Amino acid sequence: MKINDVRKQMSTPLGAPAFPVGPYFFYNREYLNILYRTDMEALRRVVPEPLEIDEPLVKFEIMYMPDVTGLGAYTEAGQVIPVSFNGERGEYLHAMYVDNHPAIASGREISAYPKKLGSPRLYIDSDTLVGTLDYGSLRVATATMGYKHQPLDPEKARQEICQPTYMLKIVPNYDGSQKVCRLVRAQIKDITIHGAWTAQARLQLFAHALAPMADLPVLEVVSASHIVTDLALSMPDVVYDYLVGQ
Repeated sequence: MKINDVRKQMSTPLGAPAFPVGPYFFYNREYLNILYRTDMEALRRVVPEPLEIDEPLVKFEIMYMPDVTGLGAYTEAGQVIPVSFNGERGEYLHAMYVDNHPAIASGREISAYPKKLGSPRLYIDSDTLVGTLDYGSLRVATATMGYKHQPLDPEKARQEICQPTYMLKIVPNYDGSQKVCRLVRAQIKDITIHGAWTAQARLQLFAHALAPMADLPVLEVVSASHIVTDLALSMPDVVYDYLVGQ
C-alpha cells in the first residue's frame, strides 16, 4: 500500500478496518430516558471545568438501535449530566456502555464519545418498558417505566434529544503524556420523531468498581421519557483546549 493510500485510511487493520466511513444514519432509534436528582458533591467530582453545574441532576439513558448504516444493530446505556458552557445549556456525556465494537471504535476514534464495552438491553416486559445494564456478569443498572402511558409533546421530545452535548477528547502520546485534551460540542439537528411518551419510572444503580454509575446515586426520579426517532449524528467542534488553556 502506497503512502498516499495509507493517508486515506480511517482505521486499522488495513483491509478490514474496525468501522466503515460514515456518515451514520439511525432508523427507529429508541430511547428510555430517566432524569433523576443526585448528590451535588458527587457531580462536582466528575464534571470537568469549564463546564458548570446548575442543578444536581443526571439523566440515565438507554438506547436500542436496530438499524444503523455501516454499524449494524446495537444497544448502549449511560449517564448524561445537564451542564452549561458560556451561558448555553447542554449535557455532558459522562459514560456510555455499548455492546457493539464498531460503534465503540468509531465513537471514540472519530468523535469523542466516552464508550466502553458493556451489555445493555431495552425490552418490553408485559406492560413495562425495561432497561438494564450489565458489566461483565454483574448488574449495574435496572430502569423501569410504564409502557406508553401518556403521550409526550413531540416538540419537547425533540428538544430533549437535540440539546448540545459536550464530551472530552483525550489522545495520549506514546510516553503517556497528553497529545490531545479537548472539550468538544456536538448537536443532533437531523431528526424525525416517530413517537414519544411519558410515565412513572424507577431506577436502581448497583456499585461496581469499573462501571461506577452508582457513584451518582439516585435520590429522586424527576421525569422519564420513551422516544422513537430516525436521526443522524453531527460532527463535533472543539470549544476548549486544555493543553493551551482556552
